[in-house]
Amino acid sequence: MLSGVQGLSRHFTQESLRAYLLQRSQRQPGGCLIVRGYGSRRGVHQKVAGRAWAHVAAYAVFVGGYQPGLEVHHECGVPDCIEPSHLRQLSHAENCRTRSQRPQCRNGHDREPDPETGRYRKVCRRCNSEAQRRWRERQAAEVARARAAVGVAPSTP
Repeated sequence: MLSGVQGLSRHFTQESLRAYLLQRSQRQPGGCLIVRGYGSRRGVHQKVAGRAWAHVAAYAVFVGGYQPGLEVHHECGVPDCIEPSHLRQLSHAENCRTRSQRPQCRNGHDREPDPETGRYRKVCRRCNSEAQRRWRERQAAEVARARAAVGVAPSTP
């Protein structure tokens, strides 16, 4: 049922949307069917056929039984894949639990597991402490500039 797909242009029928998605997609050696959407970036979720997410539209057309209250999950982990055998619907909580976490932060530091949940912490402690240090340095420099503008001698700690 295509009416449940948010952002999908109303002029598409089941057959025309299927043809449209297949025309805009390309098979990869790993088995993924990669769609080319409105953006030029590869490896991100793509929008097609109006403002609908391509993987959601593909699930509704190729698999069927789309439920708007559930999210479409990629078993392969490739966000722009629309291969029907790689897509399934999950609740938001289940989708978050199955999402893989990288063992390093974006700066390459090892992430610590959270003792309460057993998952990696969202914020890297080392990056967080460095960011706080930079913030304190900026604040101290701003206070020093303001005192110099008023003519007050800088305080020494």
